[in-house]
Amino acid sequence: MTQVFQPRFILLLKLGVLAALGLATASVIAWRMMIAPRPLLKAPVEQTVPFSHKHHVGDVGLDCRYCHASVEKSSFAGIPATHTCMTCHSQLFTDAPTLAPVRKSFESGQPLQWNRVLDLPDFVYFNHSIHIAKGVGCASCHGPVDQMPLTWRIVPPEMQWCLDCHRAPEKALRPQDQVFNLNWKPEGSQLELGKKLVAANHIHTSTLIECSTCHR
Repeated sequence: MTQVFQPRFILLLKLGVLAALGLATASVIAWRMMIAPRPLLKAPVEQTVPFSHKHHVGDVGLDCRYCHASVEKSSFAGIPATHTCMTCHSQLFTDAPTLAPVRKSFESGQPLQWNRVLDLPDFVYFNHSIHIAKGVGCASCHGPVDQMPLTWRIVPPEMQWCLDCHRAPEKALRPQDQVFNLNWKPEGSQLELGKKLVAANHIHTSTLIECSTCHR
């Protein structure tokens, strides 16, 4: 029986199929990279001023609330005004080149522009103050910032991550006086302590997992 297709044609056909598969794979990878949350996990975020939490929190010992003054009473943690920075830097490192944008901002009155490290979608409502009030520590979402020369993200801004905590808040809760302690560890069982705090703080998981809690 006469061969319908020549070997060369069959080879070209196979190569074409392989090329199509390769292009499809590359397209899927490119699409996934485009929709991937930014910045990437554990990728330090560059800033106009290379602010180091490691230095200010880990070495100097500043409390989170010194800069994020509204975190206990507002849905937003707040970004410090330039005059907060100048409380110290009007006396310390006054000629440091890296602090030139801070001095310029203070003189001009124009606020510094910071790049967001953890940015939730606009359709998600998040309230810092209620999490603080119920005993969720800063480190639960922001990680060991006292060890970060430049801050990076440690959690994915995904609904599943939030739901995991809302379904079992006892895994994350801590005493109120330890919320801002980045190095706190439970002396005994976290689950036993967490269950007591869930009851004491009147936390109802049925409410936490309602859609309207985060989507308003």
